[in-house]
Amino acid sequence: MSQEAERVYTINLGKVWLSPNNQRAKRAINMIREFTEHHMKTGQIKIDQDLSHAVWEKGIRSPPRKIRVKMAKTDEGYVLVSPYLDEEKPKAKKEEPKPEPKEVQEIEKKPEEKPKVESAKKSETPKPAKAEEKSKVEKKEEKKAEPKKAAKPAKAEAKKSEAKKPAKKSK
Repeated sequence: MSQEAERVYTINLGKVWLSPNNQRAKRAINMIREFTEHHMKTGQIKIDQDLSHAVWEKGIRSPPRKIRVKMAKTDEGYVLVSPYLDEEKPKAKKEEPKPEPKEVQEIEKKPEEKPKVESAKKSETPKPAKAEEKSKVEKKEEKKAEPKKAAKPAKAEAKKSEAKKPAKKSK
């Protein structure tokens, strides 16, 4: 196959979302077929099973908005449409940073060690503060729990007094 017989396209399937939600994946397949007819100038089209699975992956209601495809004309005269798998291109080698002089590296290491010690000291000091906060929180919870116990009997007495009242007779 020559370069002209094989092409890669990104097909925009955004208009699929204008159709009813229970027909979207079907419409997406039809749009791929129409796009292929237009660009490859032939009516004999075969859609690869992998491409179909890619469109139907999330179900009939939510096909992809865009899909990258590879269209190839075969010797039999039909066009095979398949999903485009990115072929990895060799990446350019990144320039390695030049090693710094030893003196500069030693100077940079010394300031880094000091903050580590300071951070260890800082982590020790907040711990007692957290313990104090916990004790405050526990005291607040105890205070909240005590009034609730007292409030429950008062509500129970109010209900009993309401129950003793005679019910009003309806006319």
